[in-house]
Amino acid sequence: MILLQSQSSIEKSVELDHHWVEFDDVRYHVQVSIKNPHILLLSVSLPTPSSETIFIRGLPFGAIEAIKAAYGGLVQILDPPRDAFNLTLKINLSKLPANQEQKHAFLVKVASIREVVLGAPLRVILKHLASRTVAPNVDPLVALVHRPKESFFVVPQADKVTVVYPMRFSDSIDIVLATSFLQEFVEARRTAGLNNTPLCSWSHTSPLELKGVSSDALSANAGFVTFVIFPRHVEGQKLDRTVWSLSTFHAYVSYHVKCSEGFMHTRMRRRVESLIQALDRAKPDLEDAKKTTSQNRSFKRLVRYLHA
Repeated sequence: MILLQSQSSIEKSVELDHHWVEFDDVRYHVQVSIKNPHILLLSVSLPTPSSETIFIRGLPFGAIEAIKAAYGGLVQILDPPRDAFNLTLKINLSKLPANQEQKHAFLVKVASIREVVLGAPLRVILKHLASRTVAPNVDPLVALVHRPKESFFVVPQADKVTVVYPMRFSDSIDIVLATSFLQEFVEARRTAGLNNTPLCSWSHTSPLELKGVSSDALSANAGFVTFVIFPRHVEGQKLDRTVWSLSTFHAYVSYHVKCSEGFMHTRMRRRVESLIQALDRAKPDLEDAKKTTSQNRSFKRLVRYLHA
């Protein structure tokens, strides 16, 4: 949204300087100066990688090539990036397409820079899977960052790619909800109409694919989710959707966990409100209570008079 608003700064010469954070601790800083309103600087700070994940000059492997392929000559990569950021892009807004739909589509693509950068290694691996080959110079087990100091793991093969997520949550309620959600998620895969989706499994313990990985990297309190991706899942336009879905899987689960928690809190509040209303209805009316008390006193005086 902020990137789309930056278009108006060209005509109005309004200075733009915004910071914001996306899910999984991806931070952004966008700047447009009054002196040069046609130039937009977009800086990106990625989650801190774990010890198993390898960054090349602050970025996952394949990220530079992915940026150039996605944005072409409209985007320039600044070297070095701004302080405290992994990447800074320089975008000349005056060179954007004149057609409004094309311009909007390009800015939306720029807004998806997270998927372009963090999903770059996965894209390389899955692109080779589409041609039933294994990407050269890729380890048998690849660790990819998706949250601060946390990784998920990819096992590339010519006929399939196995993706394993150690699921971690800090809140005890989130752990219970996530465990239940993931078990139902796996069961849903078995329903009719989903037979062509990737194979999916969940387990309390780490799968055999992660044999040899350090114990710290396997400290999952909500189990392990495994997807098996076949060439049919990455053919043609399916590649982009598969990369995005796998890159943001933990955020997807977190979203549904928070929604479930919010739903339960809403149900609990409504239940408490209904109980309070029932108690309020059960209270006698104050005027009726006064009349009843007065009548009781008069009756007691009459009884004492009759016994006198």
